[in-house]
Amino acid sequence: MPEILITLAIIIVKVITFTFVVVLPLVPLSVYFERRFSAIIQDRVGPNRVGIPFTLLGMKKDFHLFGLIQPIADGLKLFLKEDFTPDHVRKAFYWLAPALTVVPALITVCVIPFGPDVTLFGYTEKLVIADIDVGPLFIFAISSLTVYGITIAGWASNSKFPFIGGVRSTAQMISYEICLGLSIIPVLLYYGDLNLSNIVNEQAKNGWLLLPFWTDGKLSLPSAEAALFLIPAIIAFLIFTISIFAETNRMPFDLPECETELVGGYHTEYSSMKFAMFFMGEYAAMVIGSALIITLFLGGWSLGFGFDQAIANFSIGDFQIGGFIHIGVFLAKLIAFILFFILVRWTVPRFRYDQLMKLGWVIFFEAALINVFLAALIIAAPEFKTTIIASGSVILVAVTAAIIWVAKVSEPPAKILRA
Repeated sequence: MPEILITLAIIIVKVITFTFVVVLPLVPLSVYFERRFSAIIQDRVGPNRVGIPFTLLGMKKDFHLFGLIQPIADGLKLFLKEDFTPDHVRKAFYWLAPALTVVPALITVCVIPFGPDVTLFGYTEKLVIADIDVGPLFIFAISSLTVYGITIAGWASNSKFPFIGGVRSTAQMISYEICLGLSIIPVLLYYGDLNLSNIVNEQAKNGWLLLPFWTDGKLSLPSAEAALFLIPAIIAFLIFTISIFAETNRMPFDLPECETELVGGYHTEYSSMKFAMFFMGEYAAMVIGSALIITLFLGGWSLGFGFDQAIANFSIGDFQIGGFIHIGVFLAKLIAFILFFILVRWTVPRFRYDQLMKLGWVIFFEAALINVFLAALIIAAPEFKTTIIASGSVILVAVTAAIIWVAKVSEPPAKILRA
């Protein structure tokens, strides 16, 4: 019985720590980064005034703290704002939709490995809430539920523009989920594992998928297979990353909520904390998407270049605290990728909806499918004779050319508009 209680307590501590101490604070921090980064790009100041009001206590100056308390002010404003529910909406579904948007994004935190094993008070624990053997499948299964929240929000609003935004989001998210699933198959084939912790451990030992320049923790040139596999790995990385943008409704794929066409899209009729939950869901999905990209392609918590073993052995007394240093490495990578998301939003213009669908169905779907066969051919090459590999390469090239030709001839010719 005591062991069960200890296990339960450890699980509760992990849930509270990784969900409410690590991931949730990154949501308002991402909003702050977004506003500051956009201000820098547009040559503005950005939020820099909200701080600790020492003048209320009789002091001469407030402490602005670089505007870091701005997200707290935004949260208080949304929390204290009037919670208005229009009469014409379907109230039960109208209230349910924001929860269906934010909850799946937070549940997927469970399978993200934040670090290696740590030893505290004689107990060795993995820095992951649920170390299951189907991590990517769990993330795709749960995150796909987000589409229900957005669709229900548009339908329950009983308004034209939110409904159009909900329908757009349904088509967009379903389309790009196929690309997401196909794009990581080469990664899973290469590692032969669906456990995210094992994938990161393998990258820490033998090089990140996109940077395979060490073996057993020592710097070395990649093997022929690892070097050749960089081709499908880079293709998978590009497709997966761009599809994550579309899945999270981030610019240039924010068609479900573009203000130039749909006022505010699926959340037009929402205010106060219900609107804030949609906002939170979008940024939480961006954080989890960035974490998954880092885990699969960029080594997760691994620092690489032979430093991981030295960090793992770092201890203070009986406490092996190397795992906590690895958490810092993971968060540094995560923040860097969040900044990349923000940079793309403020530099790339919004697509048209037909361009969005064409990219997903005509380009990414076929490219991801061909990439699966290319990766399988590279992985299987050492096991087969040269004749079989050459035949497979010829077939792959022929199929690729046929797909490109079909996509080309099926596209209607451009129309010339005359004045």
